[in-house]
Amino acid sequence: MATRLDIGSVRSGYPQRFATLLGKRAKSLVPSLVALIAFLAVWQLLTSGEGASLPSPLKVLEETWDPLIIDPFFDSGGSDVGLFWQLLASLNRVAIGYTLAAAVGISVGILIGSIALLYQAVDPIFQVLRTIPPLAWLPISLAAFQQANPSAIFVIFITAIWPIIINTAVGVQQIPQDYTNVAKVLQLSKTEYFTKILLPATVPYIFTGLKISVGLSWLAIVAAEMLTGGVGIGFFIWDSYNSGNLSEVILAVIYVGVVGLLLDKLITFISSLVVSQEQK
Repeated sequence: MATRLDIGSVRSGYPQRFATLLGKRAKSLVPSLVALIAFLAVWQLLTSGEGASLPSPLKVLEETWDPLIIDPFFDSGGSDVGLFWQLLASLNRVAIGYTLAAAVGISVGILIGSIALLYQAVDPIFQVLRTIPPLAWLPISLAAFQQANPSAIFVIFITAIWPIIINTAVGVQQIPQDYTNVAKVLQLSKTEYFTKILLPATVPYIFTGLKISVGLSWLAIVAAEMLTGGVGIGFFIWDSYNSGNLSEVILAVIYVGVVGLLLDKLITFISSLVVSQEQK
């Protein structure tokens, strides 16, 4: 009987816990909601008069409601497709370029972080290359690949790789000397040292670089697509601007911001899972 009562009390506590959690979540969202409403109200007020250079929020909603908002999946052929397909094309390019940058960047970062002389040799070169704006690479990539799609992917790759390399190398260099001494005492093989000491100690630094790079990748693809054309959210923004439809530009910019935020949250979530697993 006591066991049943305990189980019943636990079950009865679930709704109360859920309500408490929901209440805390709602309280944390209230300031953001108020700020958003205030921003929209100011925007509406500043753009409601005649001769306003930018459309108001209500006008943006009115001019993009059909079909961009209510039907993001439409496909009329060519580049005349809904925002879902525009974003999907951009995300596909980002996924390829970012994955390549992560694979190469982590490998190179571990290599140069493990060899002090090599790090001293290449660090000045990397510091110069990482400051080059993404669009400056586009003419070079177009000349090298002769096609828009691989050129855009290369721009993502070359933009995203530097934070990954630098953070990974710093992570390797920050491994405590005691860890290395213990590995020598235990006579760990290179594989065991990599999997049991180097990688767990470097993971937080790696994900710091990955988090920085995912934002740069999304930034770079939007800029690159404005010049390469085809299906993609960057070209959609540029094409809408050239057509004089600023409402479509503003809607696409909002979508870009939301997707960028989601990408950042995704990497943060994966990082928390991996780091917590490594710490166990």
